[in-house]
Amino acid sequence: MSTPKKLTQIISLLLLAVAFFPAPSYSGKTVDYLPGFSGKLPFDLQTGYIEVGDSELFYYFVESEGNPKQDPLLLWLTGGPGCSSWNSLVYEIGPLEFDLDASLEGGLPQLRSYEHSWTKSASIIFLDSPVGTGFSYSTTPEGWPTSDTEASNEAYQFLMQWVAENPQYLDVPFYVGGDGYSGIIVPLITKLVVEGNEAGVQPRLNLKGYLVGSPNTDDFIDSNSKVEFAHRMALISDITYNNAKKYCKKNYVDVDPDNTQCILALDDYERCVRGIWPNQILEPKCTLGRPQDDRWTRRSLQEDPNEFILSVPQVSNLWCRNFNYGLSDSWANDEAVQDALHVRKGTVNQWSRCNQTISYTKDQPSVVQVHQNLTNYNLRLLVYSGDRDMVVTFVGVVQWIKSIKNSANLTLSDKWRPWFVEGQVGGYTRKYEKNSDYFLTYATVKVKIYYLRFKLIFALSVLVCFIM
Repeated sequence: MSTPKKLTQIISLLLLAVAFFPAPSYSGKTVDYLPGFSGKLPFDLQTGYIEVGDSELFYYFVESEGNPKQDPLLLWLTGGPGCSSWNSLVYEIGPLEFDLDASLEGGLPQLRSYEHSWTKSASIIFLDSPVGTGFSYSTTPEGWPTSDTEASNEAYQFLMQWVAENPQYLDVPFYVGGDGYSGIIVPLITKLVVEGNEAGVQPRLNLKGYLVGSPNTDDFIDSNSKVEFAHRMALISDITYNNAKKYCKKNYVDVDPDNTQCILALDDYERCVRGIWPNQILEPKCTLGRPQDDRWTRRSLQEDPNEFILSVPQVSNLWCRNFNYGLSDSWANDEAVQDALHVRKGTVNQWSRCNQTISYTKDQPSVVQVHQNLTNYNLRLLVYSGDRDMVVTFVGVVQWIKSIKNSANLTLSDKWRPWFVEGQVGGYTRKYEKNSDYFLTYATVKVKIYYLRFKLIFALSVLVCFIM
């Protein structure tokens, strides 16, 4: 970066600090009890809003159940864009989960503790971002439209205000994390934190690294890798795969409409994978019971809304992992629940787990270069993938990691090997480094990371990320 350009950027960041980081006016409110949960919550939960321009960004903060004075602080964003961080809190890495059996008896869905929460070893800010997600809202009509760039800037501004209000967390290791589409946003936020620290913006964050799960990273790579993944998983034949490679020249996204042979090969591919549930190819595919329900079941707004179900399946005893997503809508739209969470009345007419109506521009088709630039800093990056995920395939993830390795001259410090939990293989991992300052760990997980809460993931987070 040229000196004048870098100086301009530093001045901009300092002005940003003056504009957006005034004296703190503590936003968090304690939540001791939640409707649907029996008794007092066994962990410290706060909720609140932080004003960023026209946006009022809602968050859930769960303090570490271990040693919060030393344990890492993690800012977590859920994929989408438009999917609430409640999704991660109750279905993925947080300390609560729905009691499905008790909830099916009727009434308000019931909650219970989740013993393998990441909050056993880390304090986590679950942020509803971008504006329009979860309980976050705009105070003006002009404030609703947003984009990748604006969402990452707002999340950074939110973060700086939050730590200004909570200076006791300034000295603990800090990480940024997210899954799915947040794979675009997380490195952008990390970049802003690095630049802010370099510019002397206060408060200074003790940034140690960032982590992304099954992350959207590059539009072309993410989409193009699915054909090779399907072949590796024996979903398509050698003939179909070889024809696709030959006639499409390994480009399955930007297809020439006059290339008949390529189109025919891709038609064969589509015919073979049409009946597969892409989120976890070994599980049954479910179809929607009614159109309005698809907002309950999608972890990402990129996914096909026709891939899911909330109604009873046709096959006896067929179980679909997403049956309990509707519980979130029933629970979060309850007036007593919103009162307990200190939600501002009248700000959100209808809470949705994933809001499909946000006005959002995807202006960052790739963040591979951002990842590459971050290799120049003393950071740790954890990238993990479900090995049966066809939405964001491990094939694509490995491809862009390889490009970073080559461009940034990373060296292999830990070759491909299994990692274990209680004597069982939880997945596979390898590690790269640069000048003993930057570390990139890639790991596969033998379960679908979005839809199966499992202690393997807890072990992964603790053993591979926070203390790697």
